[in-house]
Amino acid sequence: MAAEEGQVFGCHTVDEWKDHFQKGVESKKLVVIDFTAASCGPCRFISPYFAEIAKQITNVIFLKVDVDELEAVTQEFKVEAMPTFLFLKDGQEVDRVVGARKDDLVAKINFHGTVVTA
Repeated sequence: MAAEEGQVFGCHTVDEWKDHFQKGVESKKLVVIDFTAASCGPCRFISPYFAEIAKQITNVIFLKVDVDELEAVTQEFKVEAMPTFLFLKDGQEVDRVVGARKDDLVAKINFHGTVVTA
């Protein structure tokens, strides 16, 4: 399936997760992962905002992981509360935001998503 720039990719299987994770590593782009749950009120609150950010910032890869669908990924990154937003560069965690905190989310994306070329 061809992907457009500026969207949130849902990871519903371990294979989908591995594929998107690898693309993030290979592209050298910042990857922002929204760890969410269907039963989480704050997750539902911030989800449209997260999607809107993804439309505006196209040099970042945005992923969504349902903690109930991908427990292994959730455990690998030690996610204990929802929503948790993880920021990865080169496959390594560089930051996280816990909770539906719009301003913190945008600040971290701006901080880590900036590419400085010499």
